[in-house]
Amino acid sequence: MKPSPAPPSAPTLSPARMQQVKAEIHRQIVSVIDLSGLTGWSSDRLRQEVQALAVKLSRGLPEKLRDAERDSLVGEVMAEVFGLGPLEQLMKDPTISDILVNGPQLVYVERLGRLEPTGVTFKDNSHLTQVIQRIASQVGRRIDESMPMVDARLPDGSRVNAILPPLSLDGPMLSIRRFGVRLGEGQLLANGTLTSEMICLLEAAVSSRINILISGGTGSGKTTLLNVLSAYIPTDERLVSIEDAAELSLRQPHVVRLETRLPNLEGAGAVSQRDLVRNSLRMRPDRIIVGEVRGPEALDMLQAMNTGHEGSLTTVHANDTRDALSRLEMMVTMAGFEVPLPVIRKYVSSALTLLVHVNRMKGGARKVSRITELVGLKGGKRYVVRDLFEFRQTGIEDGQAVGTFHATGHVPTFLERLYSYGIDLPSELFTQRQLTTPLPVGSSGSMASIDVLLLRRFRRS
Repeated sequence: MKPSPAPPSAPTLSPARMQQVKAEIHRQIVSVIDLSGLTGWSSDRLRQEVQALAVKLSRGLPEKLRDAERDSLVGEVMAEVFGLGPLEQLMKDPTISDILVNGPQLVYVERLGRLEPTGVTFKDNSHLTQVIQRIASQVGRRIDESMPMVDARLPDGSRVNAILPPLSLDGPMLSIRRFGVRLGEGQLLANGTLTSEMICLLEAAVSSRINILISGGTGSGKTTLLNVLSAYIPTDERLVSIEDAAELSLRQPHVVRLETRLPNLEGAGAVSQRDLVRNSLRMRPDRIIVGEVRGPEALDMLQAMNTGHEGSLTTVHANDTRDALSRLEMMVTMAGFEVPLPVIRKYVSSALTLLVHVNRMKGGARKVSRITELVGLKGGKRYVVRDLFEFRQTGIEDGQAVGTFHATGHVPTFLERLYSYGIDLPSELFTQRQLTTPLPVGSSGSMASIDVLLLRRFRRS
């Protein structure tokens, strides 16, 4: 009879001791390495030297570490020297979309739409502050007691926001919004974010240069959907993208990417989105894509849409499509002009045609909850909007919102415009029904024509 295997031995170092040892090795490495003599070294050589020194120092510990423990310790030391410390392992996980640090011992992530705690910890507030300052220095920014907030973009495109005491009452806070994983049309269909009928309409609208506004809350997937829609723009057009922090991934060959700039330490040199939108009009764009309108640039964006830059795309924070229109009105008034509300509404209604609202549902799933046509104004005062497609929530199962997509029965008024661009969407596509339920064969035009249309779309992609 074979003896049962011995249970794995307990870790040599406790978590607290691991943090202490890591900090001590890091301090020794910084004190030993002569930075003035490293100017001619390559990054690979520097990493090799630091790793060798970390291994040597780990062997000098009073505790006798197992190989796996030593490798883990050296890896964490390398992350402290060259990376983001304890956060480095989270930054390498492609399933994580947000990293939220509420203190040295409270690190959460959003993975696949759900918030969950992690086992990642910092030694103390000072350690967390050092990592935040390292992040800021990497992007040429500064954060300390005199400037206790920073909002920046990492080289991989991730957005970073950090805030220190005294503004943050419970210690340093850090949020990282990652954009390492780009979802495409296929993933959105597979995730149930929208349906093939909705994709058909949106692709046709983008291809025929219809202005589109995407609305939704924080983390609802507005930028992801904007990226997907931008892929339908023909490759022979010149695009100008304008963002606070570059998140878009435009695939066309003729793209000019612009990004705002915050003021320097003296309070000068700021470049706003409005400045960039105005300047973009002098750059001969075919379309302008504003990552998100937040203020007075909304007026300039609407002007661009109304003066020959059709097919432009943008997003806005809003609770629904009607709220998005109200927010646009408010932003236009921020431009500093005394414009009567009926004039603003006429301007908005003539600029925009499609409103697409994205929701983050219970459980984390994202849904295109409404695609709405802005038909015009009634009596010159009230918006006339018609929902073309919508998601109807029917309940919650296992903590997840469930429901079905529906066509409302309204046929868009811009089908003739699509036809002028060589796109023939049959009106039967919009027949009132649950979208998982096929049209009855024999209805005008028959379901077969729509099946063929969808099949051709996916063959093209």
